[in-house]
Amino acid sequence: MSEIPVLSKIQAQQLMLAGLGLLKTSRKKAVKQDLLTTVRQIHNLQLDTISVVARAHLHILWSRLGKYDPAWLEELHAEGRLFEYFSHGVSLLPIKDYPLFRSLMMQKYVGWSNIRDWGEQNADVLETILEHIHQNGEARSADFENKQSGGKWWNWKIEKLALEHLYYRGDLMISRREKFQRVYDLRERVLPAWDDSQAPAYENAVKELILNAVKALGVANLSWAANYFYIKKTETAQALKALQDEGLIHPVKVEGLKDNPFYVHTDNLALLNEALNGKLRPTHTSILSPFDPLVSDRARTRELFDFDYNIECYTPAPKRKFGYFVLPILHKGRLVGRMDAKAWRNEGYLHVIKLFLEPGVKPTTALAKNLAKTIKTYAAWQGLDIVKIDWTEPENFINLLQSELEN
Repeated sequence: MSEIPVLSKIQAQQLMLAGLGLLKTSRKKAVKQDLLTTVRQIHNLQLDTISVVARAHLHILWSRLGKYDPAWLEELHAEGRLFEYFSHGVSLLPIKDYPLFRSLMMQKYVGWSNIRDWGEQNADVLETILEHIHQNGEARSADFENKQSGGKWWNWKIEKLALEHLYYRGDLMISRREKFQRVYDLRERVLPAWDDSQAPAYENAVKELILNAVKALGVANLSWAANYFYIKKTETAQALKALQDEGLIHPVKVEGLKDNPFYVHTDNLALLNEALNGKLRPTHTSILSPFDPLVSDRARTRELFDFDYNIECYTPAPKRKFGYFVLPILHKGRLVGRMDAKAWRNEGYLHVIKLFLEPGVKPTTALAKNLAKTIKTYAAWQGLDIVKIDWTEPENFINLLQSELEN
């Protein structure tokens, strides 16, 4: 490309939606391989303990694939096609990316500094835990009865701190989850074919991760690319320059955004041309997880989509504006609203406590129809037969929505 292409903000939005798999609704019934394909596309499937509705990793896949069997994800992990590690938060990652993350582990400690500091001061405890797992097999933190606290480090027992340090360092891996509790095992048992000589040089690993981030995001600048895998901006800047010099990424500009240049992966040049020619037409309506890669970088979401979003479960109740577990609403390329929801599984219904449309979004019958269908599908995927809505803003939207829900 001789001239640097200039994208409008809407075209950049569409390119990102395409990159992250949220541009169009899937027309086919999901199969197990689709889960792996999706994780490879977005590169990190974030995990979180909150399960007010669906857990983050399951929800992120549903937003792209629709109904699927959650057991498939556990099977992919057990089969060694996914692994768990710290990426943008703790995530399930495609096993083909393991060499990149192993390179990061070998170069520097990845994870919470408190656990690093504790581990460096308690090498004898680490060796004891490693020997225990070597002799007795995989283990959970709950398998250790010792209640001795690690002191100032979150009041965790010392075995938990040791397990976490060894996991971040790479001696241990998560072999599976048992009722969402981590099950730790030796790396050589989880990945018996692995040898550290297979890990690339640190600089090359960073380059590959940044290349993956640019491809997944569709379009990215320095900040967005760095934040996708929590790579330092100085290292990201060096990687972007090298990748551009090698012809693997191409600069573009985005109108109305300050932090140019942006970059597009070579594999996404066809999508870029479609965006520039107005051929990327969003059709998808979905409810998003708070940890979906489209919204997990809150600053990027504000800059590109003009959507000021924060999950408020960590905010004291009196200071919450939208509710405890607020889910963004995507409709045909635009983040049109958010809803505070809770799944009442024993009673069999999804409770939409509050639903807000964004300023300027018209409460039309067409929107109500699309949104009602999506909410019902979301509830049904979780085995919930009924949807109850208490309140909407604007007020008159609740009547349209309830009417469509009853159809």
